[in-house]
Amino acid sequence: MTLIEATDISASYGGKQVLDHVSLHLDKGEIVTIVGPNGSGKSTLLRTLIGALKPVAGRVVRAPGLRIGYVPQKLHIDPTLPMTVRRFLDLPHRVTDAAAAEALACADVPEVMGQQMSGISGGQFQRVLLARAVLGRPDVLMLDEATQGLDQPGSASFYKQIERVRNDLGCAVLMVSHELHVVMSASDRVICLNGHVCCEGTPAVVSAAPAYRELFGTGTGGALALYRHDHGHGHDHDHLHGHGHDHGHHHHPKETEAAE
Repeated sequence: MTLIEATDISASYGGKQVLDHVSLHLDKGEIVTIVGPNGSGKSTLLRTLIGALKPVAGRVVRAPGLRIGYVPQKLHIDPTLPMTVRRFLDLPHRVTDAAAAEALACADVPEVMGQQMSGISGGQFQRVLLARAVLGRPDVLMLDEATQGLDQPGSASFYKQIERVRNDLGCAVLMVSHELHVVMSASDRVICLNGHVCCEGTPAVVSAAPAYRELFGTGTGGALALYRHDHGHGHDHDHLHGHGHDHGHHHHPKETEAAE
């Protein structure tokens, strides 16, 4: 079942056209990753799909009553402001203790309920944002560079959690990321964006596409080689996805730098 379908959308941001005739669809239960360089329109595309930005051309159709959970790119909370995780989950709408506990468990941070937002780690903070996004049991979970600032094992662990959330809720996931070496392993489909859709397909197809290599240059060779190494030996699905925490430990330093 298609949850969101965008057809030939063009959109502007800051008076400049950043999306040109972009089409995509998101179906129930699938994980789709959008990759692209800075300024390629990734965040603008998310805002357009959510309905926060009206396209200047084309149309976006969302399934009736579609519930969207959103994990933002950044959220700054004044460290001097006393606010517990429990209180944070009440913003902007108060939720029951049971719903808050269920959401934190879904995000795998049940232990932070009574802690101060200013006192938890970066990884826990991102999971609290994830918990807030899943409070309403969304049909679609959208994440905009949600692992920015986390180290590679932290990022890998976070995206493994996204997979578990997808499995638990049966929701679709649409995420924007540069972290190909982590995200691609969990994605059903990758869309390479640079104002328009350069290429689209399974991770293996996209990583081999000339348009992808043009965009990211030869510098990502390390990440793509790691991808092929991890996924090219006929591992079964459960075995493959059982090692999310290991992603960050097989890079040479220069490959890690190139990948990011």
